[in-house]
Amino acid sequence: MAGDAIELTVPRPDGDRVVRISSPTRVIWPEAGITKRDLAEYLVAVGDAFIAANGDRPVSLQRFPGGVDGEQFFSKNPPKGAPDWIRAVTVTYPSGRKHPQLVLDEPAGAVWAAQMNTVVFHPWASRAERSDFPDQLRIDLDPQPGTGFAEAVPIALALRELLAEVGLTGFVKSSGSRGIHVFAPIEPEHEFLDVRHAVIALGRELERRLPEQVTTNWWKEERGDRIFIDYNQANRDRTMAGAYSPRPLPHAPVSCPLEWSELERTDPAAHTIRTVPRRLAERGDPWADMHAKPGRLGTLLEWWARDLEDGLGELPFPPDFPKMPGEPTRVQPSRAKKVDDESAG
Repeated sequence: MAGDAIELTVPRPDGDRVVRISSPTRVIWPEAGITKRDLAEYLVAVGDAFIAANGDRPVSLQRFPGGVDGEQFFSKNPPKGAPDWIRAVTVTYPSGRKHPQLVLDEPAGAVWAAQMNTVVFHPWASRAERSDFPDQLRIDLDPQPGTGFAEAVPIALALRELLAEVGLTGFVKSSGSRGIHVFAPIEPEHEFLDVRHAVIALGRELERRLPEQVTTNWWKEERGDRIFIDYNQANRDRTMAGAYSPRPLPHAPVSCPLEWSELERTDPAAHTIRTVPRRLAERGDPWADMHAKPGRLGTLLEWWARDLEDGLGELPFPPDFPKMPGEPTRVQPSRAKKVDDESAG
């Protein structure tokens, strides 16, 4: 109800911003009893670190009007009625279509998004004014059935060492679910396709070193119980939950930046909307200096070229992408075999 609305004061360097929150008692996470007001206050508490990680980037908002157990949808372009201090930037999608996309420049923007029942924030790997050129190499370690966070930890540690070999510095966070995200800052000098190829080259090298634990196979039936390097998350308009973004799981977890030294002993389920503000206040932001020394992709792109010469070509793109040069047929292996068997018969 409109009469239930509250106003939250959000600090900013040149004068506080007041953001109106309607229906503040609406429950967003029923099992945890966390309300819309709790969500907004969480974003105030982590605001500076949240914007440092996710601001100045095209961002998609994953919204849950009826709470995390209800329907959801994504907002990319600024909705009607957005405040005049909310910015947008024109980006190019994989289809070639151009469209304005939201950009958050201050914590109040995230709080305003919470007013619209946003739970998950999905920032691009590129900055708003150079949206075609990522400044982050992002690796999604995706546990398969039978594996989880614990199995992904040694893979993340091995990945960190491999990144260091090619002159890149890895930063780690929990996904907020079962997986682990590793980001490496890079100079924004390569298009998305090149960055995707760098991720594939990196994943293939990790797979060579840990063949029983790591896979780059796109088709689930070929992955087994290994950790999947989801290289397609490096594509244009493909995003992961941002650092400090809540996730729509019953206990209200957060995709939480971590120190490498704590990765082996942390419990990702312990990092929630209720616990992360205190953690951040006491320990600081592990990602605060992420972009102080960005690296370059030269070695990884050399590995990509080497693999091409050895006959390892392009890998499948997501089904909603246009057909890409050199891409293999997008047919599930067992389905392709069935067709071949029927043809032979």
